[in-house]
Amino acid sequence: MSGIKLNAELFSKRLGSVYNAWNNTQQDHDYTSIADVDALILLAGDPAAEDEPIRKGTAFQTWLLGFEFPSTFLLFEKQRLSILCSASKAKILSQLKNAESPVPIELFVQAKAKEPPTDALPRFVQAYTAHDRAATLTKESPSGKLIDEWNRAVGEAEKKPTLVDMSAAVASFLAVKDEEELKCIRTAANLTSTLLAHYVAPKLETILDREAKISHEAFAGQIEARIGYGEGDKAKGPDMKVWSKGRGLNDVDWGSTEFCYQPIIQSQSTSSGYDISPSAESTPDDISHKGVLLVAVGMRYKSYCANLGRSFIVDPSKEQEAIYSLLVSLQSEMLSLLKDGAAAKDLYQHALSFVREKKPELESHFSKNIGHGMGMEFRDSSYILSSKNGRKLRSGMVFNLVLGFTGLEEGGKKYALQLIDTVLVGSDKATCLTFGVKSVKDTMFFLNQDEGEGQSSKAPKKLPTAKAGANGNASPAKNKTAGGKVLRNKTRSAAQEDLAQSMAAKIAEHQRELHGKLHQEGLARFSEGGGGTGGKEGKGWKRFQSYKGEAALPREVENLRIFVDKKSQTVVLPIHGYAVPFHINTIKNVSKSEEGDLTLLRVNFQTPGQLAGKKEDTPFEDPDATFIRSITYRSSDASRFEHIMKQITELKKEVNKREQQKKEMADVIEQDTLIEIKGRRPTKLPEVFVRPALDGKRLPGEVEIHQNGLRYQSPMGSQKIDILFSNVKHLFFQPCDHELLVIIHIHLKAPIMIGKKKAHDVQFYREASDVQFDETGNRKRKYRYGDEDELELEQQERKRRQMLNKEFKLFSEKIAEAATGSVRFYTALVSNELTYVTAQTGDPLEPDIPFRELSFEGVPFRTNVRLQPTTECLVHLSDPPFLVVTLADIEIASLERVQFGLKQFDMVLIFKDFSKTPLHINSIPSAQLDDVKNWLDSVDIPLSEGPVNLNWGPIMKTINEDPYDFFQQGGWSFLGGAAGGEESEGDDDSEEESEFEAESDASEPSESSEGGSDYYDGSDASEDEGSGSDFGSDDSEGADWDELERKAAKDDKKRTETGRGHDSGDDSDRPKKASAKSKGKANGKASGKANGRR
Repeated sequence: MSGIKLNAELFSKRLGSVYNAWNNTQQDHDYTSIADVDALILLAGDPAAEDEPIRKGTAFQTWLLGFEFPSTFLLFEKQRLSILCSASKAKILSQLKNAESPVPIELFVQAKAKEPPTDALPRFVQAYTAHDRAATLTKESPSGKLIDEWNRAVGEAEKKPTLVDMSAAVASFLAVKDEEELKCIRTAANLTSTLLAHYVAPKLETILDREAKISHEAFAGQIEARIGYGEGDKAKGPDMKVWSKGRGLNDVDWGSTEFCYQPIIQSQSTSSGYDISPSAESTPDDISHKGVLLVAVGMRYKSYCANLGRSFIVDPSKEQEAIYSLLVSLQSEMLSLLKDGAAAKDLYQHALSFVREKKPELESHFSKNIGHGMGMEFRDSSYILSSKNGRKLRSGMVFNLVLGFTGLEEGGKKYALQLIDTVLVGSDKATCLTFGVKSVKDTMFFLNQDEGEGQSSKAPKKLPTAKAGANGNASPAKNKTAGGKVLRNKTRSAAQEDLAQSMAAKIAEHQRELHGKLHQEGLARFSEGGGGTGGKEGKGWKRFQSYKGEAALPREVENLRIFVDKKSQTVVLPIHGYAVPFHINTIKNVSKSEEGDLTLLRVNFQTPGQLAGKKEDTPFEDPDATFIRSITYRSSDASRFEHIMKQITELKKEVNKREQQKKEMADVIEQDTLIEIKGRRPTKLPEVFVRPALDGKRLPGEVEIHQNGLRYQSPMGSQKIDILFSNVKHLFFQPCDHELLVIIHIHLKAPIMIGKKKAHDVQFYREASDVQFDETGNRKRKYRYGDEDELELEQQERKRRQMLNKEFKLFSEKIAEAATGSVRFYTALVSNELTYVTAQTGDPLEPDIPFRELSFEGVPFRTNVRLQPTTECLVHLSDPPFLVVTLADIEIASLERVQFGLKQFDMVLIFKDFSKTPLHINSIPSAQLDDVKNWLDSVDIPLSEGPVNLNWGPIMKTINEDPYDFFQQGGWSFLGGAAGGEESEGDDDSEEESEFEAESDASEPSESSEGGSDYYDGSDASEDEGSGSDFGSDDSEGADWDELERKAAKDDKKRTETGRGHDSGDDSDRPKKASAKSKGKANGKASGKANGRR
C-alpha cells in the first residue's frame, strides 16, 4: 500500500475544474444538467467484467484519482468532498488531504471485515439525504456488497433527494484533454498507425499476392499477437520488428498497452456482410482475394483509446476509385471544420451537403453519423457527430472521425467503404493523430492490368511515391506496384519462371538481413559475458567419499586382496601393504591381458589431459597435481581376475546408469495441486485415449477442465493425470482430415512424471475411423446393390469426421479460454485489501493448428514422418515419439547434402541455447527444398546450404568455449551465409573443414572396450597390450602426441595421393587432435570419404 503514490497536484487541478464548471453552469450549456443540484454522488461497486466496456463512472473516478478504487463512494458537496471507503483505501486517499484542494476532503472509513462496524456508512447516508436534489449516473447500475448496503440504508431513510442524470456533465468533464491525457492518446495513435503501416498493410499485401488461405479471424489474431502474449518465463513480448519502425515508441509501457477490440477484418466473403461500426467482428470465413477489404484497428494505452480504419480495393473499378477519392477529400474538408465552437449537428450536415454536391446518388448510402468523442471511453455517446446533437466542440477534445458509405453495389455484390482516423480538435482546425496508408495509391491493388498495358514481359513500374497530403499524412515507406502478382496476360511458363526468380531474389535479400541481424544479436548477447563454458555450466569438481575412516573399511580387505565393495561403490586395491580404496568414479576402465601363464589386470584412472572423448573435459580440483594414471596387477589365477573385472565393469555400468537416470529426472517438476471446480460440473471431453498410456488395459477416459488445469481420469477411477495451465507451453489441435486420429496435444514447459516415465508431451485423441460395422450382415445389403452403400458410408464417414473435428476444436478453445493468462495489471483495492486486478487482453494460449499444406517428409528420429509447421512450432503429433520445436528457440537452420542429383537433403536446427544438441531432420525429399526454404524464410529463421553433413558435436563445443569470440570471427558465416550463396569457396577450405569432421571417426571407436568393458576408452589401447608393470613406461618411450599427429597427417596425405583415401581404415583407431576453432567455410566438398557424415 505504501508503494501507491497519488498525483495530488493533478487531482487538485481536475477537482478544481469540476467545481468551477459546477459553480458556473449558467455560462456553459454543457453543464445545465447539474445547474440546480445540491450534490453530485458517484457510486463505484465491484469491478466490471472483462468483456464489458469501461463505464463512464469508472472513467470519471480514474480520471480524478489516477486509479480505479472499487467499492468507493464520492459525494461532491458545495463546501466539501466526502469519500466513503475501506481502511486500506483511506491510507492511500489520505495523501489527497495534503493537496491544495479547492474544498476540504473528509474520509468516511469503514471497518475491516473482522472488526465491529463503524458509523461511516450511516453518517455518509445522512450527509447525502440532507440534500433536496442530487445528480448521479442514473443509467449505470453498479453491484456489490457495499452497493447493497447503500441501497438498503437509503431505502430506510425518511427523506431522499430527487435524482437527476449527470452523464452529460461528466462527459463534458472528461471531453477536453489535458497534456497528460494527450500524451497517452498520441502514443496510442502512434501504436495504431505503426501497426497498420508496418504490419497489417504489408501482411495483407502478401496474402493477396500469394493468394494465401487465411480466415479473417486468424488474421485478426495474428495482428493481436504483435503486442505479445503469455506470462512467466515463456511470455512472448511485443514484436519489436514492427514497433521499432514507429516514431516515439522507445519508452512504451507494454504492460499498459492493449487492444480496444479484436481487429476487424472484413472482405467480400464475410458471411455477415460489411459493417463499419466498431461492434463488427472478424468472422471465421477465409479472406477473399478480390473486391473490397475493410480493416479497423483500435489500441488503448494507459486506458486512453485511438482508432483507425481503412479500405483496400483489389482491381478497383473507376467508380470505386472515385468514391474512395471522395472519402479522402471529405476527410480533408472536415478537418478544417472540426474546430473550437463548431456544433456537432452542423458538422454532420456539412458532410452530407458535401456528398450531395459531389455525388448525390451516394447520399442515401452515407453513414448516419460521422464519429464520436473518444478518451477512456471508446465511444462517448454524449458527443456523437450526428444531425441531432447540438453540443459544441472545444479545443483539446479528441474524436474518432468515421466517414463511410454502406450498401454500395459493384458487379451485383454489395460492399462498403470507410476512412476512420483519430483527430484532435484545435482552435482553427483539427489534426489527425493517426496516419498512414490513406492515399489512393496506397490502398489500391491492381492484379489484372489492361490488355494494352500488359504487352511487355518486364516487371511493371512502381507508381510514383505519394507525397505528404495537406494533413501531413505521408504514405508508408513501401509503395504498391501496378501488379502485385504475376500479370495474368503472360504465358504460364514465363509467369512461373518470373515468379521463381522473384521469390529466390526476395529470399536471398531477406536472408542477408536475417544473417546480419543474427550476427549483431550474437555480439550483443555475449559481449558482456565474454567467454563461454563449453555447455557445461552445471559441471564442477565433485568429491567422492568411500569411507569416513579406516574403521569403516570392510573385513575383506584384511587379506590385502582386490575387493569390489558394491555397497560403497568402491574398489579397494592393495598397494605396498595397504588397502587403498578408490571410488568407482575415479576409475576410467579396466582391462585384462595374458602374458604366458600369468594374467595381467590393469586399472586405468581418470586423469587430466587424456584424449578421452566425452570425458576429456572432466573437471579436477587441482589439474597440476601428480596423478596415478594406471596400476597393474599380475596373478596366475585368471578366473579371479576375470571375476574382478566383471564386478568392476558391472559396478561402473550401474553407477553410470544411476547418474544418467538422475540427470534425466533433474528437470522433472512437481506440479502444484489442481484446484477442482466446485458448484458446477466441469467441462468434459469423453471417450478419449491418452498418450503416454497409463498402466493397465487400454480403455478410453475423459478430460475435465478445472480452475487451474486439466485432469484426465481413467475409466476405472484409479489413475489420473493432472496438467496445470501454468505448465502448458503449447496447445495443439490436429483435425482428423487425412489422418486416423483427431488430437489435442499439450506440450509442457517442464516434464512431469506419468507412471514411472517423464513426459514432455501429453496427448488426448480419439480414433476417427469406424470399425464397428458389419461388412456382410448389414440389412440394407439384402435389398441394395451397386455403389449406393459405399457412397452412403463415405458420407457418414465424412460427417463423423466433421463432428469429431468440431467437438475437439471446441474443447481446445475452451481449454485456451480457461488458461487465458492475464497480461495487463492495474492497481485496485478490493475487500479492504490492495490487489492487482487483471485485465485479459487476448488469448495468450491459443490452439495451434498444423498447416498440412506446408508439411514435408523427414526423419527426426528413426522413422520417416510428416512434419507440419504451425504458427509457432514445427510438429509431428500423429505417432510417438512426438516432435515439438518452438520456432522462437531456433538460432539458424543448416540445410545439408544439398547437391544436384541427390534425391534427399538434411536439415539441422541449431538452437539459441547453444548447450542444447542441434536437431537433425534427415532424408527430406529434394523436391520439397524450395518449400522448406520458403517456410523458413517466412518465419524469419536464418538458413544456410551446404553440400555435405557437418559434425556438429565439435562445432558446438568450440562455439560454447567462447561464444563472443565465435561471433567476433564471423559467427555463422562459416556456413556460407544466406541460402544460395557461393559454394565454390568451400573447396578451398576443405582441408580446414576436415579438422571438425575427422574428430567423429577418431572418437567413435575410442568409446568401445577391448577388454570387454563397454565404458573402456580406446585411447589407451597401446598401453593395454604391453607388459604394463612399469607405470612410467608410456611417458618415457616413443614419440609424443604432437609428433604422432604429424606422422598420421603425413600418412593420410600419402594414401590420398596414391588413391587409397580413407577406405583402408588403417588409421581408424588413431587418436586425432580436435581443432580448437572452426576455420573457413564448412560447406565445401571434403576429399575422399566425408568423415563429417553421420
